[in-house]
Amino acid sequence: MSDDFHLPPGPATVATLIATEGASPKEAGAKMWVDVEGKIVGAVTIGGCVDARVIEESARVLAHGRPTLLQMSLGDEDAWALGMTCAGSIEVLVEPVNAAEPADPIVAAMRYARAEVEAGRRLVVVAPLDGRSDRLVVYERGQRAGTLGDPAHDAMAAAACAAFFEGGSSGTATIGATGEGGRHYFELHAPPLTLVVFGATHVAMPLVDMARVLGLRTVVVDGRDRFATRERFPSVDELIVGMPSEIADRLPLGARSLVVLLSHDYKYDLPVLRAVLASDAGYVGCLGSARRGAAMLEFLASEGIAIGQLARVRIPIGLDIGARSAPEIALSVLAEALAVVRGRTGGAMRDRRGGGSARGAASGAASGSASGSASGAASNTTSDAASAPKPAPPGTT
Repeated sequence: MSDDFHLPPGPATVATLIATEGASPKEAGAKMWVDVEGKIVGAVTIGGCVDARVIEESARVLAHGRPTLLQMSLGDEDAWALGMTCAGSIEVLVEPVNAAEPADPIVAAMRYARAEVEAGRRLVVVAPLDGRSDRLVVYERGQRAGTLGDPAHDAMAAAACAAFFEGGSSGTATIGATGEGGRHYFELHAPPLTLVVFGATHVAMPLVDMARVLGLRTVVVDGRDRFATRERFPSVDELIVGMPSEIADRLPLGARSLVVLLSHDYKYDLPVLRAVLASDAGYVGCLGSARRGAAMLEFLASEGIAIGQLARVRIPIGLDIGARSAPEIALSVLAEALAVVRGRTGGAMRDRRGGGSARGAASGAASGSASGSASGAASNTTSDAASAPKPAPPGTT
């Protein structure tokens, strides 16, 4: 997803990181704006020679009014200075843009993207890499806006967008059955990840604060107005007081929703889980030990919830970091949630092999039963013997 900046009011350049080879602290979509007065907003790396080269190139692009594609190879020393952990290469697309021109295709595409993201939906903006500034906007529901020049070209590009919606990231691709459509940059715009916490507990407070630091939108839900307060959660985006299960039913939970249940109370957790598992939430975690989790999932299975759905519930919750305090538990929970939605296992970086994604392993981990081993954060200390659910429905919802 691209960095979100307000467009400069007049002529400027926008530089977009479109591809990297080597571990980089910036993802495809990172942007830098340079206006006619030389004012700079944003960065395509973390500074150094690349950003300096981009600024220099921006002046030329402003002068001749044509896009340019910068391709830079970096040795180990240069890569390290930019925050990359190994040598590699990067590509940066530098284009002229003018927010004062209603017909500017880049400006129009960014406005479409902003409106869609604010509505909680995703889209992909397609840019050719052949020196043109055309834009095609492809909505997740299939509609299109803008054009790359002709209907056949637009159709090929729109078909290629499916892979970027599915993969959840931006990148480049050559379109057409034989590559006849040429190479393009596909920029995915999506709402931020949203952390939804049920239970305004002492763990929820540092969890919300950490999530905000990482740029997540945050929502806290609790039925107790004395716990769900701005004094306890000053940084939360949305604070909802009411019956948790009813709120869970009406919240728009999707693939970018990270749902965490912290109430540690069966009469709240079970009905909330029913509602959440009926959604496409990208992560579902529940505070409790393995024994408590197995009892909860067994009860939900007896109500007819499919095993595949129950396997989405991460209980015990969090990565095993030996967490003891509330902030440490929050750290382990947030780390696991991010690992799951990004298709990672949450293991040590030094143990990775080949630098590839651990999607398969993460999928297996995500489908692990709650009867697995307790994580350090998540085994949590409440006695299970006193709190195991009975076969009868637990309380009212």
